[in-house]
Amino acid sequence: MAILRDIDRSQNFDDTDFSASFTFVSEKPEEEASIFKARMFRRDNEDKFVLVFLEPPIQQGQGYLQVDENLWFYDPESRKFTHSSLRENLEDSEARNSDLRQSSLATDYEVATADIGTLGRYQVHIIELAATHDEVSFPGVKLWVRTDNNLVLKVENYSLSGRLMRSDYFPNYVRVEDRLVASRALYVDELRPGERTQMTLTDTSLATLPDSVFTKSYLERVNR
Repeated sequence: MAILRDIDRSQNFDDTDFSASFTFVSEKPEEEASIFKARMFRRDNEDKFVLVFLEPPIQQGQGYLQVDENLWFYDPESRKFTHSSLRENLEDSEARNSDLRQSSLATDYEVATADIGTLGRYQVHIIELAATHDEVSFPGVKLWVRTDNNLVLKVENYSLSGRLMRSDYFPNYVRVEDRLVASRALYVDELRPGERTQMTLTDTSLATLPDSVFTKSYLERVNR
C-alpha cells in the first residue's frame, strides 16, 4: 500500500546516517516518575542502530547495538554483552526496542481493512494491518494517518488474539531536511492502567558517522 511505503520513507534515512537525543519519562501508579536519557545512532541502509544511555548515572554507559536482526545489550559494570530482543521493553518503560529502529510497515504487514474517518480536527485514513511474519512486536496494528500528509497520529497495537496491548500517540513532528519525524510520542500500556511513557526527541543530526560507532568496541569504550 502506497501510504505504508510513504510512512516508511518519511521515518527512515536510507541515504544518510541519523542521530538524535531521547528523553523518556515513564509513569506508573503510586510511583515517582522515572526519567532516562539516551543518544541514538542509526544507519538504516545497513539496518544498524546504537543506543547509549546518558542518565540516570546508574545506567550511564549501558547501551544497545543492533545489526540486522541481532540485538545486544552492553553492561559496563560487568563488561558483558547479552542478547536481547527488539520486542522487549526499553528499560522499565512502555517503549520497546523496536520503536527506535527504522520503520518497515510496508514489508512487515499487509492491509486488512482501510477506511476514511476523523481524529480530532483531522481527516484520517484508518488502516488495520496484519503481520506477514512472527518477528514483529505486535501481530496486529491499527493506524490513524492524516490524509493530507500521511503523518501517523495514533497507533493501536494488538496481540495475536486481538487484545489491545498498547496505544501510541504522536502529537508533534519535527522537520529533518525533507522528512517529518515524530518529536514526541506517548506510549500507553492498555493492560496496566496508568502506566505510560512519553518520549521526546531532540538534537537531530544527519552527519555521517564513523563505521566504528556501530560496533561492540564502541560501546565498550564510550564510557571510559
